This record gives sequence, C-alpha cells and structure tokens, in this order.
Amino acid sequence: MKCPKCRTVDLSPTKLEDGLPAMGCPQCEGAALSILYYREWAERNQPVATDAVPDSDVVEDSDTRTAMACPKCSRLMTKFAITGSLRNRIDLCGSCDEAWLDHGEWGVLKTLELANRLPKVFTEQWQRKVRTEKREAARMERLQDQVGEGDAARAEEVRNWLKSHPRRGVILQFLSAE
Repeated sequence: MKCPKCRTVDLSPTKLEDGLPAMGCPQCEGAALSILYYREWAERNQPVATDAVPDSDVVEDSDTRTAMACPKCSRLMTKFAITGSLRNRIDLCGSCDEAWLDHGEWGVLKTLELANRLPKVFTEQWQRKVRTEKREAARMERLQDQVGEGDAARAEEVRNWLKSHPRRGVILQFLSAE
C-alpha cells in the first residue's frame, strides 16, 4: 500500500498503541487504521489515559484540501472534522472502513479523550456539533473585530449569564427597550 498523502512512499506496519496495529508512512508519519482492528482494540482496552496537553502543544497538520484515495481500495475518502477549533480532519473510506490519521492526529484524539470513541467523529450528530462550534467561533471573531477583545469577552460573559437566568425574557426586554 502507498501513502495516500505522499503517494509514492510504501506504508509499513506500525502500532498507534499497544495492540492497535496500523500501516504507517515513514515520510509524513501518517497512519492508515483499519476501523475493524480499531473496534476490536477499543473493546479490549480502557480509555487511553493521557495527561492534559495544552492547545499550544497540539499538532495541527496541514491537511490536504482535496480528497485522498484510500490506500487499501483506491476509492475517495471522506474528510471528518474532529473539532470546530482545530483544522485536523480524519479521512475515512466508506467502502473498506479504513481511516487515515495525519501525523499527530492520534495524539489529538487522545487529548480530546476520543481515542476510545473514534467512530463518534464519523457521525452526522458529531459533524453537526463541529459545524455549530465553527459558526460560533466565527461569530465571536467578527464581534471581536467590531468591538475589540475586551468588550467581546464581556458580551460573551453576559450572554452566558443570561442563558441560565430564570428571568431572561424580562432582562432582554429591558435591554432592547432603548
């Protein structure tokens, strides 16, 4: 099998975790992971313990913009976002259930406590949540551009306070009556 990212480099056997085989690329350090092997591994293992890694230490690999060909069956893989705040996306072949993890993405999954729940990332519910996170981050960025970081943070604080306030409607009515 050839690396779907490098295209000319042969993949070689490796392990993401003890008992979790994958086919790794020695050049880009990505890995092809059989979801079948992953599910078997996840059933046998407790959640992968990891020390909290600060966001600044998370590797954001330069993900390919175009779809990649599955290293196993050569069909196009679909990209799935891991979270709304990171650019990392996992490629999945819908035909043979092979996933491609770019360099550092297994670490991202462990940091986000998703290593034992990887299939969740491939669900429509998860992807909808990611899109919502991205929209909210874009809204906040626009607000920061318009009013500055300090005022945007204060507005977010007020909004969060209002979300759980039992008399939210009364307060909003008061604020809008200018």
